[in-house]
Amino acid sequence: MNVIRLIVAAALLALGPTVSAQEKPAAERLATERPAAADILPKIKKAHPRLLATTDDFARLKELAANPKVAPTLTAVRRQADALLSEPPSKYEIRDGKRLLYVSREVKEHVLSLGLVYHMTADRKYADRLWAEVDAVSKFPDWNPRHFLDTAEMTFAMAIAYDWLFDTWTPAQRATLRGAILKLGLEPALKIYRAPSGGFARMEHNWNQVCNGGILTGALAISEDEPAVAGEILERAIASLPLAMEHFAPDGAWGEGPGYWDYATEYNVYALAALRTAVGTDYGLSAMQGFSTTGDAPLAFTGPLGLTFNYADAKPGFSGAPQLFWLATAFNQPDYAVFQSGYASSKPTALDVLWGAAWMARDPGMSNRPLDRLFRTDHVAYLRSAWDDPKALFVGFKGGDNKVNHGQLDLGSFVIDALGQRWAIDPGPDDYNRPGYFGPNRWLFYRCRAEGNNCFILNPDAEPDQSPMAVGPIDRFYSDAGRGSAVVDLTAAYARHATSARRGLAMLDRKQVLIQDEIKADKPFKYAWFMHTGAKVAIAADGKTATLTQGGQTLTARLVGPANAKFTVTQARPLPTSPPEPPAAVRPMLGKVTDLAEVRKLTVQIDGVSDLQVAVLLEPGPAAAAAPPALTPLSQWPGALR
Repeated sequence: MNVIRLIVAAALLALGPTVSAQEKPAAERLATERPAAADILPKIKKAHPRLLATTDDFARLKELAANPKVAPTLTAVRRQADALLSEPPSKYEIRDGKRLLYVSREVKEHVLSLGLVYHMTADRKYADRLWAEVDAVSKFPDWNPRHFLDTAEMTFAMAIAYDWLFDTWTPAQRATLRGAILKLGLEPALKIYRAPSGGFARMEHNWNQVCNGGILTGALAISEDEPAVAGEILERAIASLPLAMEHFAPDGAWGEGPGYWDYATEYNVYALAALRTAVGTDYGLSAMQGFSTTGDAPLAFTGPLGLTFNYADAKPGFSGAPQLFWLATAFNQPDYAVFQSGYASSKPTALDVLWGAAWMARDPGMSNRPLDRLFRTDHVAYLRSAWDDPKALFVGFKGGDNKVNHGQLDLGSFVIDALGQRWAIDPGPDDYNRPGYFGPNRWLFYRCRAEGNNCFILNPDAEPDQSPMAVGPIDRFYSDAGRGSAVVDLTAAYARHATSARRGLAMLDRKQVLIQDEIKADKPFKYAWFMHTGAKVAIAADGKTATLTQGGQTLTARLVGPANAKFTVTQARPLPTSPPEPPAAVRPMLGKVTDLAEVRKLTVQIDGVSDLQVAVLLEPGPAAAAAPPALTPLSQWPGALR
């Protein structure tokens, strides 16, 4: 195995998406044009609360509380706060062997729920329980700066507690919270900002937004008492955020996948919202290209079953994102609010109430959105037959960049929903604590390899089965009433074996899905096509048809070509030629990964060819009697990337 190449690629993945030589000057220019501490500090409002909400915001929220469309959500959040009254405060606990992160998130949710309900009711019991929480946290030995996400999220939580109940706390209580924010949050952050490497401040993935967002909020909370520290942090954080935010351009998607879209935008919005309420401006950060439309991403990547196209290190579940309400208001995008309202009704949070109450009271309808969407940000296309049908046909199809943080070797992969079932699934991430998962072992793990995604591979061996350095652009995209289609150029992914490699995916008549591969090489190669599924699979005697069944529904796969190809079905496990996986983690992460024992793999394998076209037609329902469509070379498919 080419160890040097693998280690370099894994190191790039661990550091996150890189900035090219052409892009770097722009990123640095954005950083150097941000305001200085001397310009920021005088503009910070003196009054509290000033983080995410002001006294006037809470007053308006009280006026909306009795609205019949808002009251159920607020009541549900109050029940959450009531449940906390009988629970003990959070305890210092390093889980998974290295993370306090779960505790930080618990504290954040406790603070937001108790703090909001206290403002709505003025009932002292919520303030007392909130004090018990933050007093305990202030006595923690640290907020685990070794894994700085933990520190940043805890700093955010403590900043909100300090600010929202500032006038309720005694001077001694304020001093306790202020001291904890300074010593356990801001001072460890300053060491990183000042370090030659810059740590998270020079990263271009979710760590940038989460760490800057949490620490920036802490600085805004205590700026009048610690102006030197707060000023330096605010200056550095505002300068750093563009390095990550540039990756929303041009149209708002996020290359790390749906799960990290949620995480990155959550703290990105916290930072911008806190700046707006505390300083009166976000210094132009919200105007960066792509950010105003980033709320389009979850609408597109969530299918009719509420499952996402979970490429990269993402799981398919999605429980909503309250920041969509803020984005809806900031950019006048009612569809974001309509989409999030469904999640707020079933699993509400305090921020759903704070940012969403006015939208819930209005109850705007969803606009007539296009059925198909291409995001050039991450080269992912989404096709669907309808927006309002839970049994609609839905496809997510990706090109992209294998170097992106949390990326897998999944260029050309796809998922498919139809008839209320997910038929083509993405197995998702492996356990982050497995040895070398974010290091030199990355491409040894089945789920991270192309064979562990819905891709094809060539000449399988122990090497990475796509180039870890490859970019696969979608260079054709088309959408009309009857058809949506996209073509991804995979030549860079398979450059070891082929002179040209492309995959096209088309939704035909909004009823069928055609997957078409075309590969050319200088010498014969072995080809293997994979689709992971949770359905039962039965192969016809001639090998040309596969019938998938689950949930009382059927999907039929037909091999349109070549004539000598046949389907087989296997378990979802590495090929005999694949490298051995590292052992299981000593301390497994909380939260289960997909059980591969429950997953089957529909396959096509062809050997000894140097010019190949393979086409598979997927049809919801039993096998149709009609002949399959005539194949057209991908070069003649309609559409172009603009």
